[in-house]
Amino acid sequence: MKNFGRVTRLALRYRLTFALSLITALAIGVLWGANVGTVYPFMKVAFQNQSLGPWVDGEIANSLEAIKQQTAEIERLQVELQQAPPDDHRAIRNKIRLAEDRIEAEQKAIWRYRLVRPYIIRYLPQSPFATVALLVGILLLGTVLKDLFLIANTILVARLSQLATFDLRKLFYRRTLQMDLATFHNEGTSDLMSRFTHDMDSLAVGLTALFGKLVREPLKAVVCLILAVCICWRLLILSLVVAPLAALAIRWLAKMLKRANRRAMEGMAQLYDRLEETFRGIKLVKAFTTERYERWRFHQSSKKYFKKAMRIARYDSLSHPTTEIMGVLTICLALLAGAYLVLSEETHLLGIRMSDRPLSLALLLTFYGALAGTADPLRKLSDVFTRLQRAAAASDRIYTMLDREPKIRDPENPKPLPRHRRDLVFDHVEFAYHPDEPVLQDINLTIRAGETIALVGPNGCGKSTLANLIPRLADPTSGEVHIDGISLTEVRLRELRSQIGLVSQETLLFDDTVFGNIRYGSPHATGEDVTRAARAAHAHGFIESSLPNGYQTVVGVGGSRLSGGQRQRIALARAILHDPAILILDEATSQVDLESERLIQKVLETFIRDRTAVIITHRLAVLTLADRIVVMEAGRILDVGTHEELIGRCDLYRRLHKIQFLDLRQSA
Repeated sequence: MKNFGRVTRLALRYRLTFALSLITALAIGVLWGANVGTVYPFMKVAFQNQSLGPWVDGEIANSLEAIKQQTAEIERLQVELQQAPPDDHRAIRNKIRLAEDRIEAEQKAIWRYRLVRPYIIRYLPQSPFATVALLVGILLLGTVLKDLFLIANTILVARLSQLATFDLRKLFYRRTLQMDLATFHNEGTSDLMSRFTHDMDSLAVGLTALFGKLVREPLKAVVCLILAVCICWRLLILSLVVAPLAALAIRWLAKMLKRANRRAMEGMAQLYDRLEETFRGIKLVKAFTTERYERWRFHQSSKKYFKKAMRIARYDSLSHPTTEIMGVLTICLALLAGAYLVLSEETHLLGIRMSDRPLSLALLLTFYGALAGTADPLRKLSDVFTRLQRAAAASDRIYTMLDREPKIRDPENPKPLPRHRRDLVFDHVEFAYHPDEPVLQDINLTIRAGETIALVGPNGCGKSTLANLIPRLADPTSGEVHIDGISLTEVRLRELRSQIGLVSQETLLFDDTVFGNIRYGSPHATGEDVTRAARAAHAHGFIESSLPNGYQTVVGVGGSRLSGGQRQRIALARAILHDPAILILDEATSQVDLESERLIQKVLETFIRDRTAVIITHRLAVLTLADRIVVMEAGRILDVGTHEELIGRCDLYRRLHKIQFLDLRQSA
């Protein structure tokens, strides 16, 4: 519950809302106890054809008569004590002490009755029916007020829980955006989505239960317990001897429920993973008619979640019967003990004093009403334990991710980074996702400012990984990358990445307007700036002529409403608007047609002038833009040179040229 406590502290920052929720909960508890307390006046007044004034006078007279009888009994016992043998003295003295205690209790009762008598005579009706009508009115008014406070409390508690989850969701999103790129690649997004949605909803439900029922219902129970204490606190203690057993049972259930809920949430994350994978590859599923196979896989994942959910249901089914059985045991003990005391008109049970004055039937029934008023809120708490344990499991899953520190973060004392103007140096750089599987080995490369470098090599040779080290999407396992003589780890990520533009093979567009996508990363750009960048990327023409709303056309999820060439030119316009000192093109033209490729190449010829550019490509046309070509194999740099130099001396480059580039030239 440690992490759930951290979420609770988020909610407690909203002090006014929390204070108002406590005040309304306290008002509900007091009014609940007051409604239960009307049992006694009804029994004493309504069913004895009396008003409260004569009833108080009668109670005073009864107490005076009891004092008179006990005084006479003491005088008789004192005479008996003088005549009795020594062995009987102790028993007689105990009887005298009991009579004295009874006199003291009756005197206190007289004091209480005389204290309220003037107000009863002055303000309350004198006829029996009018008294009953007043009590009914008070009961009705108390119920209405209690329900009004309940409405207010429900709204305040919902506000408190939603504000806390609102803050936590933003904090979680912020930390998630700070995580390394490898975290998203290795763990996927489905588990994150599960934590953002299912787990966060479970957390909100738990907070609502915590600040709602878990505050409100115990307060109602406490008020009723106070009423029971005022009537007969010793009888109450006797009735609650089973409470420790209930606490042990609930503690065991809480532990089992938390474990079961954590496993169920993991199962829900697997369901998200299955859905994401299937929907992302729906084209392949339909092409190979594997719908039946996917249904079977989804059935298996759903069945696992079903079993975990049923385990929660089994534990949850025990919570209500446990609290109900313990509540009935409490009532049964109170019934037996109370019935004996009233029927025998005794103040002791098994030699133990239970009350100072004999209990009347009305008082005993009010005591039972107070116990029932306590049992009902406790019964309502039975489902709270399930919600709290589910919330505790959800908070553990959320804070497990939230507490992770990103490996790539800003230095404590960053150095200023002026605009790139000298060189970009890879100094004995090595990189590995896993210790035994190196991706880059002993990379030494210097790229002069304004130079265009092309990276070529077989798939999996480390080209994209090498390019990812420049914007610090990953950090070298050993060695360093320097920009103008400054290690990348010594500058702020924001300053570094503000100088870098990225256009990748998988064009990344958001479900926003064309205007918003081009301006993404340059939020202060004007409309004229956006149009100028689009013209430079040869995108303005199709935006104005082909799209229904021009720059205000929404491109769809991932740019699905645009062709591949259109998406790539918008991405290029975005990079142009960003005005980077370093441009990274990762297979930027591999998914476009020849016409779009020619347009993009024409744009690049102008745009990369006086900029440092790193191009990853297999296209011969794009390679002509490079000042030098870096040939990579198995994570190492095999050779560096111009196209003519490499054709003459590098066997791998000649093979790649023959296999890929000549075919592309012929197809063009």
